[in-house]
Amino acid sequence: MASYNLFDAKRLLLAVTLVLLSLCRFSLGARQLPELTQTRLGDELSYHGGAVLHGDIPVSIIWYGQFKPAQKAIVVDFLLSLTSLPVNATPSAAQWWGTIDRAYLSNATASVDGSNATRVLLAGQVSDEQYSLGKSLTLVEIFQLAAGLVPKEGALVLVLTDPDVVIEGFCSARCGLHGSDAGAGYAYAWVGNAERQCPGQCAWPFAKPAYGQQDLPPLSPPNGDVGVDGMVVTLSSMVAGAVTNPFGDGYYEGAKDAALEACTACAGEFGTGAYPGYPGKVPVDETTGGSYNAVGANGRKYLLPAIYDLATSACSTLI
Repeated sequence: MASYNLFDAKRLLLAVTLVLLSLCRFSLGARQLPELTQTRLGDELSYHGGAVLHGDIPVSIIWYGQFKPAQKAIVVDFLLSLTSLPVNATPSAAQWWGTIDRAYLSNATASVDGSNATRVLLAGQVSDEQYSLGKSLTLVEIFQLAAGLVPKEGALVLVLTDPDVVIEGFCSARCGLHGSDAGAGYAYAWVGNAERQCPGQCAWPFAKPAYGQQDLPPLSPPNGDVGVDGMVVTLSSMVAGAVTNPFGDGYYEGAKDAALEACTACAGEFGTGAYPGYPGKVPVDETTGGSYNAVGANGRKYLLPAIYDLATSACSTLI
């Protein structure tokens, strides 16, 4: 894996230029604890006529900070799981992704026969283990990291930060976000590891909530890593938002700058019987004790958020 020393003088100039000249857009569609007790908006989530990401989506990962190989494997296997159906595995992460493709992406691109099914393709990974922009980043600097890869049209860049990195608004306002450079036609998403900073906000339900209902024990993470399994929950929500509403005019509900999207409209729901503060009934792995609702690549198990079903105007889980 290549060392990520992106911000030499030439690339820094490029990133700053992109910030100033592009149509950069942030979507603060975070998975955060307050959403577990909020009442959904009166408007229905609907399509607003804009572009979505579809076809073969090249996805690149920027590992900002120190990540162990085992932690990277959890995330990489999740991405591989989205378009690779494990044998005899149900429910699966591929089925979760298939719901997004059929209900949102195929409808927007007028694909009715499945021949244009959207696939997530891992395009590459880079590591910035030396924290080239420091350990305290603004949202603009997150965009700079993504833009520095010079993504092609239709691409998705994931910026993942380790537990030592402080991001503007992390924990207090958001657990992750997605945005875009509409001029260049690509989207990006950021998610932080909250294990040490705010597990009760951004690693729930694998940690006791910071406030609200306290009598329910947290779930055991399916891969044994509270921080990274929590990241996957947020990451799946952000990826869903990034592909279905990349430029702010796709699928969303409410105000454009504070939109509810395919998964954030169903925040906190993972299984049957979910209610604010209770994630719902989900299976437990007999060997590890980890809670999950989807099986993925290489035998991985994941807890993935519910998806808003456009046909029923309700949240739908895999369980």
